Amino acid sequence: VAVGMNGLHIIAEFHDCACPPALLREVSALRALCLSACGAPGLTVVAEAFHGFGSVEAPAGATGAVVLAESHLAVHTWPELAGATLDLYVCNFSQDNRAAAETAFAKLRDAFMPARIVRRDVERGMP
Repeated sequence: VAVGMNGLHIIAEFHDCACPPALLREVSALRALCLSACGAPGLTVVAEAFHGFGSVEAPAGATGAVVLAESHLAVHTWPELAGATLDLYVCNFSQDNRAAAETAFAKLRDAFMPARIVRRDVERGMP
């Protein structure tokens, strides 16, 4: 089992998302998804920050970050492009959390329903 700062860092763009428009526009929808995506595989949320753009009457996207005991998730939505970007880093300090990262990523992918995904995986902390 890898220990220390070793971990998986997933950087991805979701293009042409077919999700309900609220998920791309409204901060409350994005927050609920991010917390659920992290909670499903048992990742530990220690802090969060979310911000909505536009107004309540005309929401224009959202950005959010969840600080995890295991590292972090950041998601930014682009409703005018039907897209979202995400950054998910899960380290393996106490155990191998790769499966948890993949579960969280799958939950986000399934919610946003992108027609196309560009994903880059970075192995962190390798000697």
